[in-house]
Amino acid sequence: MLRKSFAFAASVAVVMATAGAADARDQIRIVGSSTVYPFSTVVAEQLGKTTRFKTPVVERTGSGGGLKLFCAGIGTQHPDMTNASRGIKKSEIGRCAKNGVTKIKVGYDGIVIANARSAPLMKLTKKQIFMALAKDVPGADGTLMANPHQKWSDVDPSLPGAKIEVLGPPPTSGTRDAFVELAMEGGCKKFPDIAALKKKDKRKYKAVCHSIREDGAFIEAGENDVLIVRKLEANPNAFGVFGFSFLDQNADKVQGSVVDGNSPTFENIASGKYGVSRPLFFYVKNAHVGTVPGMQEYIAEFTSEKAWGPDGYLTDKGLIPMPDAERKRYATDAKGLKHNLSM
Repeated sequence: MLRKSFAFAASVAVVMATAGAADARDQIRIVGSSTVYPFSTVVAEQLGKTTRFKTPVVERTGSGGGLKLFCAGIGTQHPDMTNASRGIKKSEIGRCAKNGVTKIKVGYDGIVIANARSAPLMKLTKKQIFMALAKDVPGADGTLMANPHQKWSDVDPSLPGAKIEVLGPPPTSGTRDAFVELAMEGGCKKFPDIAALKKKDKRKYKAVCHSIREDGAFIEAGENDVLIVRKLEANPNAFGVFGFSFLDQNADKVQGSVVDGNSPTFENIASGKYGVSRPLFFYVKNAHVGTVPGMQEYIAEFTSEKAWGPDGYLTDKGLIPMPDAERKRYATDAKGLKHNLSM
């Protein structure tokens, strides 16, 4: 049986007693990443179908938004768990660690730059992605200037002459954070003068490499990946940024661009060949376990081999499983509710 911190459990009991029995919940509340949402939802549905517990409520708030809600405090007015498509940030750990939290890594996902299947397949490098979407880019003399590129062919003559139009997630999204870090910065540091900034002025380096242009070439489309796919179908010249799992579920409608010579496939992400991939997590508020019904069972279901294993039902939704040893370690952490909150 899962062990819980008596101090935190007592705090929750006090909060619930103060708030009154009417505020107590008999249903798990989960917030967070739109990328982890499909996996979390399937596990929630499985819990509702196979046990006596109610199906948990899963909300898409983005990784940053979810962690903000989750870390706000203990008590049933706050979420019990949050999903994240990035690791927790240093700025978030301080207010979250006091809540007694267990971090559970669930697998991997790739970030794709997709377009409609009716359009030609795009082959890009990280350097080209940076030059297309960065707020400021180096000119011919190496001096930084506002991004002048309006068409893909302005970035590189070998690319199509279509207008640069990319729909992507907002700043609260873990997908946005990972895309900026892996794809944008991956291309940014190809320029020696900018790469040298990392040692001289880390803040300026990050500002250059992580800032996406705001002149309409990149369009914030919220946390709704379904909407992005619809817009890509309607406009074959547009591209969308979202997780591989969503590409996998909509493979009849959209295709993922090749990046640095590698396609965003299950095999390439699992092997590390596809260079725009990241880990996925969910975080558990330990004090709520034993107070909100079904949390132990939900955690056990998600971390079972039948769910997140190589042949588990979550792989059908696009989850890239962790290696055996890593799965075993996180399953042990989950079972013991190990306080392992770190970057």
